[in-house]
Amino acid sequence: MAAKRKSKGAYMISAVAEMYGIHPQTLRLYEREGLLKPSRTDGNTRLYTEEDIERLEFILNLARDLGVNIAGIAIILQMRERMEEMNRQMQSFVEYVRTEMLSHIQQAAGQHSSAAMVPARRPVIVPRAEAVVATEKPRRNSRKA
Repeated sequence: MAAKRKSKGAYMISAVAEMYGIHPQTLRLYEREGLLKPSRTDGNTRLYTEEDIERLEFILNLARDLGVNIAGIAIILQMRERMEEMNRQMQSFVEYVRTEMLSHIQQAAGQHSSAAMVPARRPVIVPRAEAVVATEKPRRNSRKA
């Protein structure tokens, strides 16, 4: 569905509407519903950035290809933004844990301690000849034929 874009800049509403084969009123509706938030010039002209265009493509994909209505699109976009925020928080947490672990490892190495953070048990290997294998005795049938 991606339209061919010539440059990296801002587009006026008429250019965006023409690029995607939609009426300018549709873009105004998406803005009124909070789905798009184009910037404005001093003269109050809407300007759509590359980010706005990508969001519009996603909206049009939901509406045209999947048949999602405006309320559904709003919910999907909110969920998408929440997931992106949660992902950022998770990445931040992982980075925090990583730096804390590195700090603890460096402290342990600096102390030349023989104790590890988590003591490891060494496996005991028993030669096969000495290993005891448990087997069941065959059961006898107590009934006589």
